[in-house]
Amino acid sequence: MAAARHILGISAFYHDAAAALISDGRIVAAAQEERFSRRKNDERFPEQAIRFCLQQAGVTAADLEAVVFYDKPITKFARMLETYLAVAPGGWLTFPRVLPGWLSEKLDLRGTIRAELPGLTAGCPILFTEHHQAHAASAFLPSPFEESAILTIDGVGEWATTTIGVGRGHEVTLLKEIRFPHSLGLLYSAFTAYCGFRINSGEYKLMGLAPYGEPRYADAIRRELIDVKEDGSFWLNLDYFRFLRGFTMTNERFHRLFDGPPRAPETPVEQRHMDVARSVQEVTEEVMLRLARQAREATGLGNLCLAGGVALNCVGNGRILRTGWFDRLWIQPAAGDAGGALGAALAAWHLHFKQPRFRAADHPDAMQGAFLGPEFPDADIAATLDGHGAVYERLGREAMLERVVELLAQGKVVGWFQGRMEFGPRALGNRSILGDPRSPAMQSVMNLKVKFRESFRPFAPAVRVERAGDYFDLNTESPYMLLVAPVREAWRRPPPAGLRGLDRLKAERSALPAVTHVDYSARVQTVDPGRNPLFHALLTRWEQVTGCAVLVNTSFNVRGEPVVCSPDDAYRCFVNTEMDFLAMGGLLLDRTRQPQQSVPRKVALIPD
Repeated sequence: MAAARHILGISAFYHDAAAALISDGRIVAAAQEERFSRRKNDERFPEQAIRFCLQQAGVTAADLEAVVFYDKPITKFARMLETYLAVAPGGWLTFPRVLPGWLSEKLDLRGTIRAELPGLTAGCPILFTEHHQAHAASAFLPSPFEESAILTIDGVGEWATTTIGVGRGHEVTLLKEIRFPHSLGLLYSAFTAYCGFRINSGEYKLMGLAPYGEPRYADAIRRELIDVKEDGSFWLNLDYFRFLRGFTMTNERFHRLFDGPPRAPETPVEQRHMDVARSVQEVTEEVMLRLARQAREATGLGNLCLAGGVALNCVGNGRILRTGWFDRLWIQPAAGDAGGALGAALAAWHLHFKQPRFRAADHPDAMQGAFLGPEFPDADIAATLDGHGAVYERLGREAMLERVVELLAQGKVVGWFQGRMEFGPRALGNRSILGDPRSPAMQSVMNLKVKFRESFRPFAPAVRVERAGDYFDLNTESPYMLLVAPVREAWRRPPPAGLRGLDRLKAERSALPAVTHVDYSARVQTVDPGRNPLFHALLTRWEQVTGCAVLVNTSFNVRGEPVVCSPDDAYRCFVNTEMDFLAMGGLLLDRTRQPQQSVPRKVALIPD
């Protein structure tokens, strides 16, 4: 039997650096560097993520068939130079800050990669994809479709900010593009910064804030900021933005249009900020819908695959689904730059080496539930806990399920650390914090005492795929938590009259208040036994005991911290919050029995 052929994909140097490894076309491992470095959105070369990927496959750098980077740095640098010259002298304010990085590690990426992978053979090629080609490959090639329209939307790659393409078999072809500086991702990021959240990590906060506001600025955005055509193409009015000339996204003209200066981080959120968030979310959804319709018309295909950072806007995704224009949607779970590492590796295997697509007999798609990160046996977990002097009990699988269900039914918050870590920003049942969605207090308890984050932030429901339609207006699976759907009318409760803004948090919106947003929507995760049999079994047992098929599922981390990766990360997070219990593998911990109620974190906390 011939030896397997291994390809390593890398994304780095902008945000969310990651590595992914495929062997004979099968995705073996993928992880973000932040999970190992404990530095959120870590952009540095993903040394530790690469080490994990190689170890997971049981190979070394010498065994690699190719290494692939997720964009073309020389083209990107040329775009930056051209932009600086076009807006001179203003653009030269930022140039001295970015130039050193380009002259060191970015322009000579082949040299950087060989220096970081000293075992790489001289004959191993180092390849480069275009940024949006990597996104498109990550969207279509792992999908369950033989052919599909492809839509990628993000901030910017080399020049493209948005592309429409088509995937057939193992081929991906980009048909249309919108170019920098006209970018839906940059527009949304500008409003993210204006509302006081961090760019590249706070966009989902803006999306969560939007339902508390009214779209009273939407017409101003349409009139002054973005000119959108029927086919979804658009132009930004750059007179309102500073990202070409300075260190901030917006300028005074922008601030006057929205009735005041940007919100300073950590200051109270005002009704104006909620209205701004609602307005840009509404316009963003409109552009996404027009682009999706154009993808349908340009390709004539009934399936749609999405990637790029804007594809994480699950509210917009849900609206595309409900149009009925497409039979099925598939969204790359690591849709942002981290997924570019995977897309780069897949593009090389299928487009460069012309190899057929890998089909997993036991999974609906090639992502294997996105469970592509490290896992830890009970022996390793116990050794870590013993090092902390932790107190725990050992339970078998059935006993663990029974105990966790019992604790959740008592209103306890339970950390759930099982199997392989997820790839992408969402916890999907292996690095999760769980709670009872029926509890009116659960949202505030988990936000303020466990996650240490803003009270308005919604939580996602996890539901067995076969029961999802009983709770939500959703007629398809949503395994990667990337679709927002309405809660069914039967579960809703009318709010008291006269509530506005964050006061709406005080009202019970449904029989599942902890997972029902103020607009009666929910970011749904459907759980099936093929992708995650243990989590599916927990949900089954939960329903048998309580009659409720839904659990709160949020990521196992606190504000400003990456999702936990190792048992040590999980224990440190656990004892530094008011989480009640922690289930790691077959070991169960009660926080009140731990000898230390606080253990220093190994994490670079970043305010956001």
